[in-house]
Amino acid sequence: MYDYHVHTTYSDGSFLPQMIDAAEEAGLEGVGFADHSNVFDADRSYRETMGFNLDLTYERRRRAIDRARERTDLRLFDAVEMDYHADREGAIESFLEDADFEYAIGSVHAVDGVNVHNEPYFADLSQADREAAVETYVEHLVSLVDSELFEIAAHIDLVERNEALRGLLTDDHYRQIADAFADSRTVPEINAGRVLDSYGKFHPREPLAETLLDAGVSFTIGSDAHAPDSLVECSEELQAVRAEWDVPIVELDV
Repeated sequence: MYDYHVHTTYSDGSFLPQMIDAAEEAGLEGVGFADHSNVFDADRSYRETMGFNLDLTYERRRRAIDRARERTDLRLFDAVEMDYHADREGAIESFLEDADFEYAIGSVHAVDGVNVHNEPYFADLSQADREAAVETYVEHLVSLVDSELFEIAAHIDLVERNEALRGLLTDDHYRQIADAFADSRTVPEINAGRVLDSYGKFHPREPLAETLLDAGVSFTIGSDAHAPDSLVECSEELQAVRAEWDVPIVELDV
């Protein structure tokens, strides 16, 4: 099994050698380092709030991955997880062409400049405004998939992590998302990033996953792990759900 979505200290994860050791312990055949990046200035961006951005450090990380390849039998992928915004597609495309990662993961993390994890912000909104926020999230996600800038789309129902937004995705949203993936080269992932915490669910949740499967959509696997222990534990969970759901899994042509 390949885990295509792991983070290191080049964004908000753990040291790269530790993540490789964990991937070996988990019995993986390969692991993809997809650290966060964006290439546009925005409120609450990773550059402004966290002090890092892979667009400035990917060449140094690439050298570290190359050195690590000499010390492991695992297949190591040099990848990126990029924030997506429709009016920044040109900048994203230009950066991806210049950086030449083995693959790119696209993510929608924010609605109107606010991270969708920000529960107090969305909890203070009216029901109508929360529904509008989820509608905007779906529009951004569909635009991401339609752009075909990315091989993988990450945690495609991320709004479900936020209790103030949970349950607001509708059957119509599911169909919009499934139709977009059915017509795109971009593949959604089964993401275990919050399966071990209080949220306790995979992305996508089963109703959306079933709609995607009905549309003939395949998946990749991603732990979204930021620490060695979670990589090992999420790998076990992903193996189990992969068998339980009987989903078609694709390996990227990289």
